Amino acid sequence: MAGDLEKRGSGGLRVVDGLVLVAVGVVGVLIAFWALSFVAGILWGLVKIVILVAVVLGILWLLVGRRR
Repeated sequence: MAGDLEKRGSGGLRVVDGLVLVAVGVVGVLIAFWALSFVAGILWGLVKIVILVAVVLGILWLLVGRRR
């Protein structure tokens, strides 16, 4: 048992491991940008609706205020 040699592989990343790591990173970045643009689009849509409602209410307030 003392004479048994232990096989040791080369340390570090292999080329395939590096390529897989880069591919996973690129896919992760693409998904993150897609998710952020989706969320930003929803928020921007809500902001546009709020601005539109505010403008309509402001015009109505001006029109009603002038009648009185």
